[in-house]
Amino acid sequence: MDNLDILKSELMNAVNSATDLATLEQTRVTALGKKGKITAMMKGLGGMDPDARRTAGQALNIFKDEISTALDARKVSMEDDALNAQLTEQRVDISLPVRPEEEGRIHPISQTIDEMVAILGEMGMTVAEGPNIEDDWHNFTALNIPLDHPARQEHDTFYLPGDVENRKVLRTHTSPVQIRTMMNNKPPFRIIVPGRTYRCDYDATHSPMFHQVEGLWIDEKTHMGHLKGCIIEFCRALFGVEDLPVRFRPSYFPFTEPSAEVDIGCIRENGQIRIGRGDDWMEVLGCGMVNPNVLENCGIDSTKYQGFAFGMGVERMAMLKYGIPDLRTFYESDLRWLRHYGFSVLDVPSMVGGLNR
Repeated sequence: MDNLDILKSELMNAVNSATDLATLEQTRVTALGKKGKITAMMKGLGGMDPDARRTAGQALNIFKDEISTALDARKVSMEDDALNAQLTEQRVDISLPVRPEEEGRIHPISQTIDEMVAILGEMGMTVAEGPNIEDDWHNFTALNIPLDHPARQEHDTFYLPGDVENRKVLRTHTSPVQIRTMMNNKPPFRIIVPGRTYRCDYDATHSPMFHQVEGLWIDEKTHMGHLKGCIIEFCRALFGVEDLPVRFRPSYFPFTEPSAEVDIGCIRENGQIRIGRGDDWMEVLGCGMVNPNVLENCGIDSTKYQGFAFGMGVERMAMLKYGIPDLRTFYESDLRWLRHYGFSVLDVPSMVGGLNR
């Protein structure tokens, strides 16, 4: 006990002078281990008289706590220094360019939808959306589609299990969104309706799931001339041909009257189609003035309001514009195909940035 101060000084110097965790651990063992110096002194207390043992025991406990605290503090300090050194050595220089990696690509379907929305958005139309699973009313009846129409047959349409009279259907077009918009809001309406649709088809130009973009414009003054102007400007903007020939052929759709198919001029050479002036035509979309029955089904006075609607397949437009020969490749998840036909993430069309040409 007479050398307690000297031992304390030695151990404290050993703790403070330790240069690494291994040396510090050796100092701890020397002081507090089973054969350590402080441990040995604690064992020697048994040979003292009670008063001396009490005094010496208190002094040794204080000494032991001081050494333990010093060891813990030194260990934390050394671990912090080691971590800081590691962070300094392994620091990432964020000013360096990223490692060269293949650039992600925008799928042609997404790109084409964005292009269509950008064009029609500049005309004052806004995007509307609705559910993929519909009921008979919104998908067929409200659109003036008769009970014997082929679209209602099971060989053309995906029905969900259930009661025949009340069963749900995977929407066959995005027109139900038009119905929901007209039933839940008041005119005027100027909406674009992009989305997935489903029909029982699968070949080079058809897919069980595909995409449509439809438009609806309803107010008190809109007429067929407005429809033709809208469609002509849309087609010329989408295909990037200022003088693109556009013609309207009389047709029939249950939900429009009068109705028309829209063709654009093209040239067919060696099995390829080139959009622009030529001696041939290519059908691209359907349109017409909204049938008064549809307006009345939605609670809109057809003697006061009128307007037009149109619809087109996104995949078809993308195939024509970008020369994609087979619709099925859109869904095969082939990265080589996407690298060839995809678009840069910096070329997303918008009303501000314009279209990708």
